[in-house]
Amino acid sequence: MNNNLWLEGLSDAVGFVGGALLGFWISRLLGLDIFAPGYGNESIGGILLVGLGGGLGLQAARRWRQYQAKNKE
Repeated sequence: MNNNLWLEGLSDAVGFVGGALLGFWISRLLGLDIFAPGYGNESIGGILLVGLGGGLGLQAARRWRQYQAKNKE
């Protein structure tokens, strides 16, 4: 069981960070900068894409684990 929890935590972390990085690079391609001074449209848009990317990456990791568990049976 301990190994299962470790795999769950690791896959969640990889999915979240990977998705957030993807969101970051998409925002950069669109000309948005999350590190821009102040909270203008440019930085808010970038922050939004990073958050969405992290959430989608986390969901993808969880669906991957479900798929793996289903095929294991």
